[in-house]
Amino acid sequence: MTAYAVAHLREAAPHPEIAEYIERVTATFAPYGGRFLVHGAQREVKEGEWAGDVVIIGFPGITEARAWWDSPAYREIAPLRSRHIAGDIILVDGVPEGYDPATTAKTLREALAAE
Repeated sequence: MTAYAVAHLREAAPHPEIAEYIERVTATFAPYGGRFLVHGAQREVKEGEWAGDVVIIGFPGITEARAWWDSPAYREIAPLRSRHIAGDIILVDGVPEGYDPATTAKTLREALAAE
């Protein structure tokens, strides 16, 4: 099942370390099957507020996403970004093939009825 690294990065002033991070980060994905799905794209806010940018990296599974995050290659360059851009980053599983949200709704309705 596909997994994702999702980052909500706040706006930051340009810095040479950020450029270096961007130049080097893609090479850290390769051993784990990762690739950018969203990077540097324009956003259209539909509800609430969203300051900053979104980055989404896809991996074959959560094991690969965790291995990338913990890898020596990524840990080496992460400070180049984190020293200059505040943000929130999560690793999250995608939904399995054939996922039906009606099942979740049914479980919720059953729980509400049992109260």
